[in-house]
Amino acid sequence: MSTVLELKNISKTIGKRKIIDNLSFSVMEGEIFGFLGPNGAGKTTTIKMITGLLKIDEGEILICGKNVKTDYEAALSNVGGIIENPEMYGYLTGRTNLEIFGRMHGDISKERIDEVIDMVKLNNRIDEKVRKYSLGMRQRLGVAQALLHKPKLLILDEPTNGLDPAGIKELRDNLKTLAKTEGLAVLVSSHLLSEMELMCDRFGIIDNGKIIDVKSLNELTNSKSDDIINYTIEVSDVEESVDIIKGLIKDLNISTHKNKLQLSVSKTDIAKINKSLVINSIDVYEISHASASLEEKFMEITKSANHQIS
Repeated sequence: MSTVLELKNISKTIGKRKIIDNLSFSVMEGEIFGFLGPNGAGKTTTIKMITGLLKIDEGEILICGKNVKTDYEAALSNVGGIIENPEMYGYLTGRTNLEIFGRMHGDISKERIDEVIDMVKLNNRIDEKVRKYSLGMRQRLGVAQALLHKPKLLILDEPTNGLDPAGIKELRDNLKTLAKTEGLAVLVSSHLLSEMELMCDRFGIIDNGKIIDVKSLNELTNSKSDDIINYTIEVSDVEESVDIIKGLIKDLNISTHKNKLQLSVSKTDIAKINKSLVINSIDVYEISHASASLEEKFMEITKSANHQIS
């Protein structure tokens, strides 16, 4: 996979405050990259610098190898974007909206307009007036608009704002298909971590203007803190199992639900627990460990980073 977007040691100071501090990350062809951070962390400032809406104080941003600072038009010709809810002419049809936006990009053919309509699955409603569209349909039309000029990079800032669950799923599925079939690189910023978890391939976590971590979903949610893992154990006798485990490991917090125990221990301890339960004639039906959610890992990472900063 080739690199579509690359940020190299980007910094931005507004007034006396350094909003972005030595930020570096990249987005690859065919991937959806989630840009996460608390409010005020610097996400929108970064996106504005990528799109040339804010001056870059230090470092450089490359889009398909073109420098945003020195070769702005060539770099941005590879970018399509939706910032929150796309603005459309409600009294015109979806097709007419696309034709108008197409003229802004030069000579966009009728065939290309039909192609993006098909990509976002608006064929059945494209000749209706946009004011009749649901918010989800408007978002799909916005994606079609952003794709008209065949960009290599799609930037979405809070694209699910105002969407109902069906609209969010619709947008998510559409983006995943486009990334896979069109080789599109997608940079998406959102506060809905549960949706980002279902949508994105990799994540960059920003806090206080600095990148704290860049990892795939699997790396993030399966990473261990001090080798402690959350386990669920299904057993034949819950009460006796609790007594056996607490006799083995003092002051261990164990929660129970029906015939299952939930506890957090190391791999070494879970092996000892399993052996002890079996020796004491407890049937162990299943031992499984649950990956932490993206939200849990996000809170853990940003909390740790803030602690180090303070």
